[in-house]
Amino acid sequence: QVQLVESGGGLVQAGASLRLSCAASGRTLSSYTMGWFRQASGKEREFVARISWSGGIPYYADSVKGRFTISKDNAKNTVYLQMNSLKPEDTAVYLCNARWNRNSYWGQGTQVTVSS
Repeated sequence: QVQLVESGGGLVQAGASLRLSCAASGRTLSSYTMGWFRQASGKEREFVARISWSGGIPYYADSVKGRFTISKDNAKNTVYLQMNSLKPEDTAVYLCNARWNRNSYWGQGTQVTVSS
């Protein structure tokens, strides 16, 4: 059982930055891969970034590569998504995910809105 709580979303102008946080709790968190996904209105949910608790290499979607950075604080059981140079196309609900084999858990999501 894993519980995830996202925070840090908001309304910003194009070019601004936001840092999203995902606070995780549960047993054997180190076994999970943590990821960020997003879902814009009327569109399919898409992968954004992922990283393992044990310190694996981060991986990014091409659409955010070079602008977003995923990181973690193991002591705080928290995963972050630093979002720079935000674009209107980044507007979406951002969701935190924890996955281990066939186990997958989701947070409630946090809204990010980028105005032009």
